[in-house]
Amino acid sequence: MNIEPKNILIVRTDRIGDVVLSLPLARIIKQHYPKVKVSFLVREYTKALVENNRFVDEVIVLQEDSSKILINKNVEQLKKGKFDTAIIVYPTFKIALLIFLAGIKNRIGSGYRLYAFLFSEKVYEHRKDALKHELEYNLSLLSKLGIEHSGGTNNVSFDLDVKKSSLNNVESLLSSLGIKGKDKFIIIHPGSGGSAVDLPIEKFIELIKLLTDKKIKVVLTGSESEKEICDKLTLNEYVFNLAGKLNLDDLIALISISSLLAANSTGPIHIAAALNKFTFGFYPKVKVCSAKRWGPYTDKKFIYEPEIECDNCTVEQCQKLNCMNSINIARVYNDILNVLENLNGE
Repeated sequence: MNIEPKNILIVRTDRIGDVVLSLPLARIIKQHYPKVKVSFLVREYTKALVENNRFVDEVIVLQEDSSKILINKNVEQLKKGKFDTAIIVYPTFKIALLIFLAGIKNRIGSGYRLYAFLFSEKVYEHRKDALKHELEYNLSLLSKLGIEHSGGTNNVSFDLDVKKSSLNNVESLLSSLGIKGKDKFIIIHPGSGGSAVDLPIEKFIELIKLLTDKKIKVVLTGSESEKEICDKLTLNEYVFNLAGKLNLDDLIALISISSLLAANSTGPIHIAAALNKFTFGFYPKVKVCSAKRWGPYTDKKFIYEPEIECDNCTVEQCQKLNCMNSINIARVYNDILNVLENLNGE
């Protein structure tokens, strides 16, 4: 059954990278149904990713109290939206329940959940098998709207907006630190919020030493809780620690004027890819959090995985064997230098 929507809600109430990888849905839906209204339901802390997207007509913030989803309040606000269709890109029981209780007729979601009976239209794909990229799994949900789109890095647009006010804030902050106007700098984001197995801090130290020996300016980013990690990486006068100092709008603006970004599997690497920046990603071989499923969706990427041999890797095994420690930082450094030299030549 193909649904022709008039008022559609895209539900993505998880983290930054997840929301970024759902952004292309809005443009693709509008291309097929130009008159449709497209809204996003997201968490408060990710709304900056969608609120100025020209293909998104409305952003609705999930009502929460200390991270507890308020079912009645959410149902009430969704009923006001009079949505005929919802794509539940990230399903949890509570999210599926409130979409059902809101009386949205067409509810598209995964068929492989215990609560899949709450969806009227089901797509049967096991994402944990990591047979394709997360963004491509998101696109598969559009098949219920009669839209077949297989993705491809040259065939999707993120339409991520950079606010002028945030750009001014960031440029002013950088100037106060001594990074002026057209000064080149790279971003290193060493945390991941526990979404994957991280590159050890010693490896980041090794990389930063090599870069700053060449007088390359390095800006460190992270949340307030990652400030301690970033403090340990602030090795010399060429390293600038902005952990805990940027809101999401400012982080987007900062990435937009950087030369490149190096990070674990985390939200900022997807922001960088969406902004067409070179990305350097550190990924475990664990299938469920592998680069195949969660890598930056761009051709301008460099992916580094453990260089030791292992089969059917798990997070526990990866941590026990310290697999990420086998990543060759000299290779990362040389790749970064090559990219910077090419950028300088442009």
